[in-house]
Amino acid sequence: MQGLTELLAGWHDWLRALHIISVIAWMAGLFYLPRLFVYHAEARDGGKTELMQTFMVMERRLYRGIMWPAMIASWLFGLLLIAVIGLAHGWLHVKLLMVVLLSAFHLWMGRYRKRFAQQQEQASSRYFRMVNEIPTVLMIIIVIMAVVKPF
Repeated sequence: MQGLTELLAGWHDWLRALHIISVIAWMAGLFYLPRLFVYHAEARDGGKTELMQTFMVMERRLYRGIMWPAMIASWLFGLLLIAVIGLAHGWLHVKLLMVVLLSAFHLWMGRYRKRFAQQQEQASSRYFRMVNEIPTVLMIIIVIMAVVKPF
């Protein structure tokens, strides 16, 4: 294990860059998918079937083609970074908890995507506007933990 840690330490800057790139892609999806749900709910309420079909395609492609790979890459590069720096930092524990919550949010949005695809979702556009704020709050905490390292 020590050899792997030393090898990874030599790639620390690259791991960090790849982690940041994948997190940016993941966060973009986490911000955009609930916004698509807002528009989808409005189209549903307006009886715009063709527009609803378009949103279903957009939601599926975003969720499966961008969000899942980005989340997996974020976790992979993040765990490799932890292998280098260790878990002995209080700020990292808080950050990891927020990332677990962000991952749960990701899965929760996936359930909504499926319900929209099956035309079973009844939540309002207002509801999805409020839900859209959750990843922002988690992201703020994660960035503060990673940059300021308050403890």
